[in-house]
Amino acid sequence: MTDSQLIREIKDGNVQLYDELMRRYERKILAFIFHMLKNTQMEAIAEDLCNETFYKAYRSLHSFREIEASFSTWLYTIARNTVLSELRKNKSVQVSLEQSGLTPHASFDAMPEQAMLRNEKVSMVREAINSLPEKQRSALILREYDQMDYQEIANILGQTVSSVKSLLFRARASVKLQLDPYFSEPIFEESKG
Repeated sequence: MTDSQLIREIKDGNVQLYDELMRRYERKILAFIFHMLKNTQMEAIAEDLCNETFYKAYRSLHSFREIEASFSTWLYTIARNTVLSELRKNKSVQVSLEQSGLTPHASFDAMPEQAMLRNEKVSMVREAINSLPEKQRSALILREYDQMDYQEIANILGQTVSSVKSLLFRARASVKLQLDPYFSEPIFEESKG
Protein backbone atom coordinates (compact mmCIF):
# COMPACT_ATOMS: atom_id res chain seq x y z
CA MET A 1 0.00 0.00 0.00
CA THR A 2 1.24 3.50 -0.76
CA ASP A 3 1.35 6.24 1.84
CA SER A 4 -1.68 7.85 0.19
CA GLN A 5 -3.70 4.65 0.39
CA LEU A 6 -2.73 4.13 4.03
CA ILE A 7 -3.68 7.68 4.91
CA ARG A 8 -7.08 7.34 3.20
CA GLU A 9 -7.72 4.12 5.11
CA ILE A 10 -6.66 5.71 8.41
CA LYS A 11 -8.90 8.72 7.76
CA ASP A 12 -11.74 6.29 7.06
CA GLY A 13 -11.32 4.78 10.52
CA ASN A 14 -8.76 1.99 10.12
CA VAL A 15 -6.38 3.56 12.67
CA GLN A 16 -4.35 0.36 13.13
CA LEU A 17 -2.68 1.14 9.79
CA TYR A 18 -0.94 4.12 11.37
CA ASP A 19 1.56 1.61 12.79
CA GLU A 20 2.62 0.82 9.21
CA LEU A 21 3.21 4.51 8.46
CA MET A 22 5.28 4.78 11.63
CA ARG A 23 7.37 1.73 10.68
CA ARG A 24 8.12 3.26 7.28
CA TYR A 25 9.46 6.52 8.66
CA GLU A 26 10.52 5.93 12.25
CA ARG A 27 14.24 5.32 11.62
CA LYS A 28 14.59 8.27 9.22
CA ILE A 29 12.73 10.66 11.51
CA LEU A 30 14.72 9.50 14.54
CA ALA A 31 18.02 9.97 12.67
CA PHE A 32 16.89 13.41 11.51
CA ILE A 33 16.01 14.38 15.08
CA PHE A 34 19.42 13.17 16.32
CA HIS A 35 21.05 15.37 13.69
CA MET A 36 18.97 18.37 14.69
CA LEU A 37 19.85 18.12 18.36
CA LYS A 38 22.91 19.99 19.54
CA ASN A 39 24.05 18.46 22.87
CA THR A 40 24.50 15.05 24.48
CA GLN A 41 22.27 16.13 27.33
CA MET A 42 19.37 16.14 24.86
CA GLU A 43 20.27 12.90 23.11
CA ALA A 44 18.22 11.01 25.65
CA ILE A 45 15.03 12.73 24.52
CA ALA A 46 15.43 12.02 20.80
CA GLU A 47 13.10 9.03 20.96
CA ASP A 48 10.59 11.07 22.94
CA LEU A 49 10.67 13.79 20.29
CA CYS A 50 10.27 11.15 17.59
CA ASN A 51 7.23 9.75 19.40
CA GLU A 52 5.87 13.26 19.87
CA THR A 53 6.30 13.87 16.15
CA PHE A 54 4.28 10.79 15.27
CA TYR A 55 1.64 11.68 17.86
CA LYS A 56 1.28 15.21 16.44
CA ALA A 57 1.11 13.78 12.92
CA TYR A 58 -1.60 11.34 13.96
CA ARG A 59 -3.63 14.07 15.67
CA SER A 60 -3.35 16.29 12.58
CA LEU A 61 -3.71 13.60 9.94
CA HIS A 62 -7.25 14.75 9.16
CA SER A 63 -5.84 18.11 8.02
CA PHE A 64 -3.10 16.58 5.84
CA ARG A 65 -3.63 17.38 2.15
CA GLU A 66 -1.52 15.51 -0.36
CA ILE A 67 -1.81 18.27 -2.91
CA GLU A 68 0.29 20.56 -0.72
CA ALA A 69 3.09 18.13 0.19
CA SER A 70 4.02 14.47 0.36
CA PHE A 71 3.47 12.70 3.67
CA SER A 72 7.23 12.40 4.26
CA THR A 73 7.75 16.13 3.72
CA TRP A 74 4.86 16.92 6.06
CA LEU A 75 6.26 14.51 8.68
CA TYR A 76 9.80 15.96 8.48
CA THR A 77 8.31 19.43 8.92
CA ILE A 78 6.51 18.30 12.07
CA ALA A 79 9.74 16.68 13.34
CA ARG A 80 11.76 19.81 12.66
CA ASN A 81 9.22 22.06 14.39
CA THR A 82 9.03 19.69 17.37
CA VAL A 83 12.82 19.74 17.80
CA LEU A 84 13.07 23.52 17.36
CA SER A 85 10.33 23.99 19.94
CA GLU A 86 12.21 21.76 22.38
CA LEU A 87 15.51 23.55 21.69
CA ARG A 88 13.85 26.90 22.37
CA LYS A 89 12.66 25.56 25.74
CA ASN A 90 16.20 24.39 26.56
CA LYS A 91 18.40 27.05 24.99
CA SER A 92 21.43 26.16 27.09
CA VAL A 93 21.43 22.51 25.98
CA GLN A 94 23.19 21.43 22.79
CA VAL A 95 23.92 18.08 21.06
CA SER A 96 26.70 17.39 18.61
CA LEU A 97 26.31 15.46 15.39
CA GLU A 98 28.70 12.83 16.78
CA GLN A 99 26.02 11.53 19.10
CA SER A 100 23.68 10.84 16.17
CA GLY A 101 24.64 7.18 16.09
CA LEU A 102 25.40 7.38 12.38
CA THR A 103 29.15 6.90 12.67
CA PRO A 104 30.78 5.37 9.63
CA HIS A 105 33.09 2.56 10.72
CA ALA A 106 36.29 1.43 9.09
CA SER A 107 36.32 -2.13 7.83
CA PHE A 108 37.99 -4.73 10.02
CA ASP A 109 40.75 -5.32 7.49
CA ALA A 110 41.75 -1.64 7.43
CA MET A 111 44.98 -0.72 9.12
CA PRO A 112 44.46 0.82 12.58
CA GLU A 113 46.16 4.04 11.49
CA GLN A 114 43.78 4.42 8.55
CA ALA A 115 40.77 3.74 10.77
CA MET A 116 42.01 6.31 13.28
CA LEU A 117 42.55 8.93 10.56
CA ARG A 118 39.12 8.22 9.08
CA ASN A 119 37.44 8.58 12.48
CA GLU A 120 39.30 11.83 13.07
CA LYS A 121 38.16 13.15 9.68
CA VAL A 122 34.56 12.12 10.38
CA SER A 123 34.75 13.89 13.74
CA MET A 124 36.08 17.09 12.14
CA VAL A 125 33.32 17.03 9.49
CA ARG A 126 30.70 16.62 12.22
CA GLU A 127 32.13 19.52 14.19
CA ALA A 128 32.06 21.68 11.07
CA ILE A 129 28.42 20.75 10.39
CA ASN A 130 27.48 21.35 14.03
CA SER A 131 28.91 24.86 13.85
CA LEU A 132 26.55 25.86 11.02
CA PRO A 133 23.50 28.02 11.67
CA GLU A 134 20.35 25.93 12.20
CA LYS A 135 18.79 26.39 8.73
CA GLN A 136 22.05 25.66 6.92
CA ARG A 137 22.65 22.60 9.11
CA SER A 138 19.11 21.31 8.54
CA ALA A 139 19.32 21.84 4.78
CA LEU A 140 22.68 20.08 4.59
CA ILE A 141 21.51 17.12 6.68
CA LEU A 142 18.31 16.73 4.66
CA ARG A 143 20.23 16.88 1.38
CA GLU A 144 23.35 14.85 2.18
CA TYR A 145 22.12 12.37 4.80
CA ASP A 146 18.46 11.97 3.84
CA GLN A 147 19.03 12.46 0.08
CA MET A 148 16.04 14.79 -0.31
CA ASP A 149 15.53 16.95 -3.36
CA TYR A 150 15.51 20.75 -3.21
CA GLN A 151 11.72 21.05 -3.32
CA GLU A 152 11.23 18.68 -0.37
CA ILE A 153 13.82 20.56 1.65
CA ALA A 154 12.17 23.87 0.74
CA ASN A 155 8.81 22.55 1.94
CA ILE A 156 10.25 21.28 5.22
CA LEU A 157 12.19 24.46 5.97
CA GLY A 158 9.47 26.81 4.71
CA GLN A 159 11.84 28.31 2.13
CA THR A 160 11.92 28.68 -1.64
CA VAL A 161 14.01 26.29 -3.75
CA SER A 162 16.44 29.10 -4.54
CA SER A 163 16.80 29.85 -0.81
CA VAL A 164 17.55 26.19 -0.15
CA LYS A 165 20.21 26.19 -2.87
CA SER A 166 21.69 29.30 -1.29
CA LEU A 167 21.62 27.73 2.19
CA LEU A 168 23.33 24.61 0.85
CA PHE A 169 25.93 26.66 -1.01
CA ARG A 170 26.76 28.66 2.13
CA ALA A 171 26.76 25.52 4.30
CA ARG A 172 29.10 23.64 1.99
CA ALA A 173 31.36 26.67 1.62
CA SER A 174 31.54 27.08 5.38
CA VAL A 175 32.30 23.40 5.97
CA LYS A 176 34.93 23.46 3.21
CA LEU A 177 36.53 26.59 4.66
CA GLN A 178 36.70 24.99 8.11
CA LEU A 179 38.16 21.74 6.78
CA ASP A 180 40.54 23.04 4.09
CA PRO A 181 43.48 23.44 6.49
CA TYR A 182 43.19 19.78 7.48
CA PHE A 183 42.59 18.18 4.11
CA SER A 184 44.52 20.34 1.64
CA GLU A 185 47.86 18.62 2.27
CA PRO A 186 48.60 14.93 2.77
CA ILE A 187 48.95 14.05 6.43
CA PHE A 188 51.86 11.69 5.88
CA GLU A 189 54.39 11.81 3.12
CA GLU A 190 55.63 8.49 1.92
CA SER A 191 59.22 7.90 2.77
CA LYS A 192 61.53 7.20 -0.13
CA GLY A 193 64.06 4.44 -0.18
